[in-house]
Amino acid sequence: MSTSETFISHLIELRDRLLRIVIGLILVFIVLFPFADVIYTVIARPLLASLPAGGQMIATAVTTPFFVPMKLAMITAFVISLPHTLYQVWAFVAPGLYAHERRFMMPLVIASTLLFLLGMAFAYFLVFPVVFGFIASQAPEGVAVMTDIGNYLDFVITLFMAFGLAFEVPIAVIALVGFGLVQISTLKEIRAYVIVGAFVLGAIFTPPDIISQFMLAVPLWLLYELGIFVAGFIRKKAEIAQLPD
Repeated sequence: MSTSETFISHLIELRDRLLRIVIGLILVFIVLFPFADVIYTVIARPLLASLPAGGQMIATAVTTPFFVPMKLAMITAFVISLPHTLYQVWAFVAPGLYAHERRFMMPLVIASTLLFLLGMAFAYFLVFPVVFGFIASQAPEGVAVMTDIGNYLDFVITLFMAFGLAFEVPIAVIALVGFGLVQISTLKEIRAYVIVGAFVLGAIFTPPDIISQFMLAVPLWLLYELGIFVAGFIRKKAEIAQLPD
């Protein structure tokens, strides 16, 4: 097969994989769409539980009550279909990898999915109550806290993404070491910069209270340390396997 034919075949396979990803996303969205309001109620529960008596959420635009739950249903469909999406990506790149790289990548794909979901769960069950409790407590006397549902969705999606990606740090560390792009000694040397960067990210993506900043920065740092530990363990195991009998 010529180079041009190989390139075209790769483009065709890429198109098919992308089409399968989109179809999977649409099918999950169709199933979730009738429950869009229920999904939004679940997502809004941490804020509603933190509001004072009589506090509620509002919609400031005519179409917001329809489009916000629909948008949330689409985002939920993306998260649910994420394993299928990652599998399609894996199936596309796997033929170009060596055997040991394929054995290395598949566990990373599975672990990255689980860690992303774990990060979102951490944000929902632990961070949201603290953040929204802080926000509600800072309202001046006589001010009714009534958040627009569109703004609320944008805020929680930002936190979901921040914590989901933060929990991907071990995967990034392991992948960098596994593919020989970074040495473990280098990762240890830049530890101080990573800690500072974690607190900077905590200040950017969380409200300006020290507790919520710590709740992002500390897990980010600990997950970085976990990535170094696991990468070192995998590296030692591979070195032992290569020793002559």
